[in-house]
Amino acid sequence: MPKEFSRTLRVGEQIQRELAQLIQLEIKDPRVGMVTVADVEVTTDLAHAKVYVSVLDDLVVTSDGSQAKAAIKALNHASGFLRRELSRRLSLRNTPALFFIHDQTTEKANHLATLLKSTVGDDPQAPEK
Repeated sequence: MPKEFSRTLRVGEQIQRELAQLIQLEIKDPRVGMVTVADVEVTTDLAHAKVYVSVLDDLVVTSDGSQAKAAIKALNHASGFLRRELSRRLSLRNTPALFFIHDQTTEKANHLATLLKSTVGDDPQAPEK
């Protein structure tokens, strides 16, 4: 019987849990704000991990108006610290290098929801609630 979950999936989930705590409690950079670790994809050799984060806070606005870019830049800058702290918490031979990527799933979902509301609002055949 094959394994239900591969090791990379389990390591990715554990990294996601630990990173969420580390970012919340240890990162003091105001550019980070409130971020959520949405997903972690780990390579099969456990050398690299793509960390997808979504930015929830609009407190920090940079000169180009994008707080998400500033948060991702701050997290990539702190990736060495986060990697060291992960290596202390996890019992892995090699701790993967962390690469933070902005997860735009929530923004896309909100955009699609507004598009659907506008098309249903224009439809005279739509049922009333």
